Amino acid sequence: MPIPTEVVGSLPRPTILQKVLAEWDAGTATQADVVKEQDKAAKESIERMEQAGAVLVTDGEQRISSFATYPITEYKTYAYENFAKSKPYAKAPMKQAVIAPSMLYLLYPLEDSIEGYSKEAFVEDLVNECEKDIRGSFKAGAKRVSIDFTEGRLASKKDPRNPWTGANLLQTFIDLNNKVLDRFTPEERRDIGIHTCPGGDCDSVHSYDVDYHELLPSMFQMNAGYFLIQLASEKNKERVYKEIGETIRKDAKGVAFIGVINPLDPKVETPEQVSDALIAASKYIAVDQLGATDDCGFSPFSIDVKPKHGSPDFARDIAFQKIANRIKGVELASAKLGI
Repeated sequence: MPIPTEVVGSLPRPTILQKVLAEWDAGTATQADVVKEQDKAAKESIERMEQAGAVLVTDGEQRISSFATYPITEYKTYAYENFAKSKPYAKAPMKQAVIAPSMLYLLYPLEDSIEGYSKEAFVEDLVNECEKDIRGSFKAGAKRVSIDFTEGRLASKKDPRNPWTGANLLQTFIDLNNKVLDRFTPEERRDIGIHTCPGGDCDSVHSYDVDYHELLPSMFQMNAGYFLIQLASEKNKERVYKEIGETIRKDAKGVAFIGVINPLDPKVETPEQVSDALIAASKYIAVDQLGATDDCGFSPFSIDVKPKHGSPDFARDIAFQKIANRIKGVELASAKLGI
């Protein structure tokens, strides 16, 4: 069986969509104007991803303002509701990304409590709602659901500007995410993944300087079927490949989709470079537990102007070229490995 490959989720929003969103915020555009451009962007995202050869596509998260805040901002929506709007445009199977309960956990005060609403009650509501988001996505037709866990690496940064990063919350996050995952059967969990990266907003990062060792052994405690792991932009890839191979759970046969594409860099990776990365990783990670992905979503926020790329529209073109070359590179690596 060839090496599996999968996109994370988001794509840059077209300039026209970003313009209409800004006008809506300013009160000079209507919701109908926004929906019209979101529909166009979602349809084009799906079609171009299919043209790139993806066997599992997304709408590029064109209907939300942020991968993290879609349930609580003015949109106040479930991921599966947007999925249902975009699915009619797809010929290929689709996946859906959802926000991790551990990210939303940070909405509750770190040390204080809210009168009449305990942290225990908040956590119970959070787990219920996150389960609903995942189950709703599958019911709407998603073949896979990945949970965005970008706060995992950030939890070890100990940044004085963000007091929670010094509160040793990584294990709390893992336990909380498992509360959701444990509500699914082992068969269901095979199609539920965890995505980790050090950030990707406006071609920047928030926790790239945190050693991966702070995250990786603990991350594999989560009862997910697969993991999407930023690695293309990592300096010491071989050391991380080795640690993944040594610590990924063998009992659950979880698949490590290693990042072979850097969405923050406008330079397009060649299929040969993608293949070389996978061949190198296969020295440490069992081939039947090896997959390929992009380091992060290509644009997790709707207002991302992609400064290193020059414009969101150019960044969209680059993103589809990168996706196409990832798929070609996976084919090359699979042939070289004889699978």
